[in-house]
Amino acid sequence: MNNKLSVKTVVAIGIGAALFFVCGRFIAIPSPVPNTSITIQYGVLAFMASVFGPIAGALIGLIGHALVDASWGWGIWWSWVIASAVFGCLMGVGMRKVALADGVCGKKELIRFNLTQVVCHVICWGVVAPVLDILIYNEPVEKLFTQGLVAGIGNAVTTAVIGTLLCVAYAKAKPQKGSLEKED
Repeated sequence: MNNKLSVKTVVAIGIGAALFFVCGRFIAIPSPVPNTSITIQYGVLAFMASVFGPIAGALIGLIGHALVDASWGWGIWWSWVIASAVFGCLMGVGMRKVALADGVCGKKELIRFNLTQVVCHVICWGVVAPVLDILIYNEPVEKLFTQGLVAGIGNAVTTAVIGTLLCVAYAKAKPQKGSLEKED
């Protein structure tokens, strides 16, 4: 088994992490819950993980979220950074059997994409982030699950819109197999 990442995947990780950072840092709408914003970076992450797989997804989420946190100046909040990495990994695993990388993106693929992203958000913001906040930072439980609920719902909605649009645009831009063959 070859464990090396392709150059294409490494470049995708760099671009994905940069996009995650820009979207998370500069396109953020504050929510009424402290330290929680509505952002679009998870749509980008879900799309990138769906095309490039779980390792790329995990690294994009990890690097991108760490950069966002570091740029705010309060330090890196590792529980949520890890949750972003888990989200990217789970999206990559959940979309592994979908040929989105080949430009296949019909109704069935979009339904799978959106069901997968909702389940991944529930796991990450309903379980992973709050539990790690308790274990790492000893944060108050009621605050954590409120933050997780708001983040999970906001992320699922923005991922449904942005992620779906990215999937459709990518599939339309990708040449289909046999489309360049000469017709007689």
